[in-house]
Amino acid sequence: MEDKKTVFIAEDHQLFRDGLKAMLASKEGLEVIGEARDGLETINSVKKKQPELLLLDLSMPRLSGISVIKELRRLFPDMRILVLTIHESDQYVIETFEAGANGYCIKDASREELLLAIDSVLNGKTYISPGISDNVMEGYLEGQKKIKSKSSRESLTHREREVLKLLSEGYTNKQIGDLLNISVKTVEKHRANIMQKLNLHNAASLTAFAIEQGLVQKK
Repeated sequence: MEDKKTVFIAEDHQLFRDGLKAMLASKEGLEVIGEARDGLETINSVKKKQPELLLLDLSMPRLSGISVIKELRRLFPDMRILVLTIHESDQYVIETFEAGANGYCIKDASREELLLAIDSVLNGKTYISPGISDNVMEGYLEGQKKIKSKSSRESLTHREREVLKLLSEGYTNKQIGDLLNISVKTVEKHRANIMQKLNLHNAASLTAFAIEQGLVQKK
């Protein structure tokens, strides 16, 4: 009997998560061995389960999908990671592959397309949804990145984007420090840098910017 490929689902919407589990249960050769609802839970659970394939949403509470990819790629270089997302912009696609993802699939894809994406990624290939502009991947693979224009969001470092996301989700400086394993003083410094770079001067404007940029979802 052929061994099944193990799959972990990281998605904060339960209905979509349940739909994925039901779909994968009908596919021979795949076994869902775990699920998570936010970025930190994903990292902690994947460390224990060590699946062969991670299906990952980009917009999740606590830690973003990009942060999850970077951490898990460092810990498990051979793990296959397929992103499932609503974001179709060049910026998200490039950041995702730079972080170490193996595939990028839009959430409104058909069942057939998603299964094709899973098969492709498990077989060592790179997958990107047909709806994404071809020149995005061409620019990335050739290292040109000409389409990656400078924006306010891109002026932030990876750590600053993590702090901004958590601030926008209502976490205190101390809670953020605990989550990211940094001091409160360091959090305050990141917060000051974020406000200076974005020319935003209160929590409400930071939250509005984070929502606009897709770092957090509007409630």
